[in-house]
Amino acid sequence: MAWGMDIGIDLGTASVLVYIKGKGIVLNEPSVVAIDKMSNKIIAVGEEARRMLGRTPGNIVALRPLREGVIADYDTTERMLRHFIDKACGKRFLFKPRVMVCIPSGVTGVEERAVREAALAAGARQAYLMEEPLAAALGAGMDISDACGSMIVDIGGGTTDVAVISLGGIVISKSLRVGGDKFDEALVRYIRREYNLMIGERTAEELKITVGTVNPKRKTTDLEMDIRGRDLVSGLPKTITVTAEETAIAVAEPVEAVISAVKEVLEKTPPELAADIVNKGIVLTGGGALLDGLDTLLMEETNLPIHIAEDPISCVAAGTGKALTMLNVLQDKGSISRKLLV
Repeated sequence: MAWGMDIGIDLGTASVLVYIKGKGIVLNEPSVVAIDKMSNKIIAVGEEARRMLGRTPGNIVALRPLREGVIADYDTTERMLRHFIDKACGKRFLFKPRVMVCIPSGVTGVEERAVREAALAAGARQAYLMEEPLAAALGAGMDISDACGSMIVDIGGGTTDVAVISLGGIVISKSLRVGGDKFDEALVRYIRREYNLMIGERTAEELKITVGTVNPKRKTTDLEMDIRGRDLVSGLPKTITVTAEETAIAVAEPVEAVISAVKEVLEKTPPELAADIVNKGIVLTGGGALLDGLDTLLMEETNLPIHIAEDPISCVAAGTGKALTMLNVLQDKGSISRKLLV
């Protein structure tokens, strides 16, 4: 039987990662829930539910309760969180766990409260909230407590957070509702426009991971991929071949939005901190950091060194875990907010 645990949760638009103090990351599953519309019962959560996306019969709906980094469906999010907390901890804990949840840096007070209340309702004894760029920086191994500027770009499924951090707090940041999902949507639009072919979001994601690039000159292997979908003219299934060059054209718009945000934050950065960033460079975290060629494109656009974190996908979750060990320091600096269950 487990005593009270400390849990860090990266509540992402695309996936949920759970970190348990002393054990590391114990769970990494897609934030997808399949629900029976007739009885309102949950059929599946996580990977099992993701396999159902776009393939369910009329009475079952597979949905993603988080959109663009915030809760779109409160009830489903709470049930999903409860499922993941139970799965990670086991249902037999003596005391409810303390939970640290990450939120994008630009959320409103209402969105913040929804996340906190969902965590408490899902079984947390205390719920702490932490901004994603801070958690990502901690998880990437950056020393955020120094009086020295560090810049982080966290590209998640629903949001991209760009921040300059010094003395354990965010000096300047920008959060935009562009992330991996927008890259997928751009690919779906491009295939529909160029080939009159309708593909699903899972196919688009597979295409992005396999041959997706922002710089086709760098891509030497897997230059093309066969994808299947429904022909919008004949209505029949059809297979086409898509090249890496085409993916670069398709994702150009959302990638440009990310680069603009990075430049905007750099323009507003105080000169002393800007000097630190010239020396240290920019650290990329989040699943979007793995998009081929993005680091070199950012390097060309900013003339700064770009480093991809060692394990970019799990940085935020690992950072929440580290934050739980330094709660007093972060609370003194106002880096996290806390709400006791009353």
